Amino acid sequence: MSKQETAAAEHYGVLRQKLGPHHAPEGLYVRNKNLPFVGSVHCNVARLESGSWNEIVLDYEVGAAGLADGGWFKATFKFYSDWALFQNSDPTAANYISAEYQAGPLLPGQSPATVQSLSIRFDQKGHERPFQKALIVDVVDGYLNAGDHIIIRLGDRRGGGPGTRVQTFVEDKFRFRCYVDPLGTSRFVAVPGDIVIDIGAGAPARLLVNGPRFAHPGQPIPFRISVLDRWGNACKDSGGTLRLRAFAGERQVYERDHALPETGWSSIGIDDLPSDFPQLRLVAELPGQRDVPQTEALVTIDAALPAPRAFYADLHVHASDTVGTNSPAYNAAYARDIGGIDVLGYTANDFQITDENWQLGVRTVEEFNQPGRFVCYPVQEWCGSSTAGGDHNVVFLDDAPPDFPYNQQGEHNRTLVWNEDMKGSAVQLGRWPVEELWAAYVDDAEHRLIMPHVGGRRYIPDWHHPELERLVEIASSWGHFGWLYQDVIGRGYQLGVAASGDEHRGRPGGGPPGTQVFGVHGGLTGVIADRLDRATIGRALRARHTWATTGEHTALLVRSGKYLQGDVVPQHGPATLDYRFLGQAGWEEIAAYDHNGLIWQRNLHEEAGYSERLIRLRWGGARIPDRYRWAVWQGRITILNGTINRFQSHGFEHGEEVCRRDGPTDLVFRSDTYGDADSVEIDVSNLRHCTIKVEGSIGSYVKVGDPLKPNPFVHRPQFSWEISGAELLATGGLKLDLGGTELFLALERLTEKPLPNDLGGSIEIAPENAAFGHRPVYFYGRQRDDSKVWSSAIFFKFE
Repeated sequence: MSKQETAAAEHYGVLRQKLGPHHAPEGLYVRNKNLPFVGSVHCNVARLESGSWNEIVLDYEVGAAGLADGGWFKATFKFYSDWALFQNSDPTAANYISAEYQAGPLLPGQSPATVQSLSIRFDQKGHERPFQKALIVDVVDGYLNAGDHIIIRLGDRRGGGPGTRVQTFVEDKFRFRCYVDPLGTSRFVAVPGDIVIDIGAGAPARLLVNGPRFAHPGQPIPFRISVLDRWGNACKDSGGTLRLRAFAGERQVYERDHALPETGWSSIGIDDLPSDFPQLRLVAELPGQRDVPQTEALVTIDAALPAPRAFYADLHVHASDTVGTNSPAYNAAYARDIGGIDVLGYTANDFQITDENWQLGVRTVEEFNQPGRFVCYPVQEWCGSSTAGGDHNVVFLDDAPPDFPYNQQGEHNRTLVWNEDMKGSAVQLGRWPVEELWAAYVDDAEHRLIMPHVGGRRYIPDWHHPELERLVEIASSWGHFGWLYQDVIGRGYQLGVAASGDEHRGRPGGGPPGTQVFGVHGGLTGVIADRLDRATIGRALRARHTWATTGEHTALLVRSGKYLQGDVVPQHGPATLDYRFLGQAGWEEIAAYDHNGLIWQRNLHEEAGYSERLIRLRWGGARIPDRYRWAVWQGRITILNGTINRFQSHGFEHGEEVCRRDGPTDLVFRSDTYGDADSVEIDVSNLRHCTIKVEGSIGSYVKVGDPLKPNPFVHRPQFSWEISGAELLATGGLKLDLGGTELFLALERLTEKPLPNDLGGSIEIAPENAAFGHRPVYFYGRQRDDSKVWSSAIFFKFE
């Protein structure tokens, strides 16, 4: 007998003497006193592979409090997890959940519990952020005794289903946090001891080669080459050899076998590439591993380019101290060593970060900040709702301790204080609305960068402060938001572009997409700067000397004489803009815009010469501009009186987005778009005489209810389109707008020739100011794989 059991027995002996004659189940007092009051929970697994299929069992033993008729039990996990959505309607299908009651042993004189059944449901908003996703078990008709069990199966396979698909990204301590309502009052208490599962990477599936897209001759050209699993996670502890070759034209100018680490991330860094050729094509491979294809990357070497090399920044990265995954140090190391970027913004949601965690994050920033190698900034995310201005990030650009959470007067600069760690029950209001955020930092605007963005609480451009707000974030793992830049430019705001990860999954630096909320690659901000240090990068950011990418190491450089993108340019007469697009997958469209919209465009398929056989269906956009924005596409392409020779998809983010044949005339597809676009290229015989039909449905996120039941986009639940091959040949391309936030279908002709990866030229801008006194002009480009790039505008003041 343990000391606790002995003490309980001795206490009960004293209590019995005091009470005198009475009736009670024999031994129950002592047993219940030795149980945790609100119970305990256990799990059958401690480690899982990301994206794998499993049956997971959570076993909740009811505590001494029992579980009253009408009581609840919840198993919750964080909202950013893309674990497949659970369902309770089809036991033969994937992700089926069940809950069973198992009675514990009865002691002499103890009555059995009266519970008749349990019901289980899944609610994506079933608890408090960040543990919002919840499996909820309701007690139906009766109560449970202490020592009884509730057995929850996630991915119950007993009905023939395949199990449940685990979240697709690694996490060193994924948590199920459990809560119980023992009295049936809807007031919950946490069950002590979270279920902790390490989620690791799978087998090697591809290589990632990241480095600067351009450099000056004689400059070191640092690259990172990493081994990833099929979901884009960095593999670990693989050992082996990685072979890297470099070609200048057809001539091989570099070859070296590098040993991969035996422990830690399967990644290496190099800086010994030759830099005296106009362009290098890097080819990385794992010798002898046929399941991992070789990967290529390009770097242009040109003294005429405006910086020693391209610098890439991810200024919006969350860690586990608020709504992210893994520690601040893990995220900083990943950005540097896997993402291969140069600048990181460690970001804390201001209403959730505790003072202690913020100080730990700032110390981590200081440890990782190494001028010349890697720049780190601390970042406050002001989390005001859209009605108060929407989300804004405050980047602290200098070396001084940030005046957050408190200023020198002791006033807190948070939006508000309202999180699971606060002791009180009332909201402590801080800087609200956004004008009060500006007031906190306007006295030192030179060392602050406030960046509005589209995330959970969408920025509304009714507000703008020209000294503090210099960049606007227009791409992130939430989606692509080119429409936002056009909006702010049309209002006359002199804002440049940024793109960030808004990373919640521990993969900063253009991290790969998951499923559900964060469904596209995290974005990157390209920076034109002379040196890699806080002060220089900070001045470049505030000067708007930036371009934005959808996560790729591409570049877009714009000049007007001595001026760069982001500059305000005094101009007499027409202006000339020189542009250069540097990509990896082939530019298919480039364009220029001003405050009124499109002013110039090039179709590179048309310029190269259309194929008589190769066409493409492209679909994209989002349902709404706000948080749960994505469109769920299911469609069918039917080609009559023609032959489908081959097809290939582009833009699909992961293996759950698919296109496949369905008979001799049909292709079917399923994908999600978040403002991005997906596509299928088709080689068709007899194109001139065929008929092309496209039909399908647009659905949306199942936030509440059964994920097996469709949730149609109410404004356009179905689409149907029919055109002739002759019409497509005559026009080169057709587009069908579907409403929402730029939802569309497009049928387009393609070239069979290679598309350019290095594209330059000039355009002339007429001397016409807008009503607000200047004319902004920015560039945009799209590659064949739907990766995108935008430049900050040049702001011409014509005199």
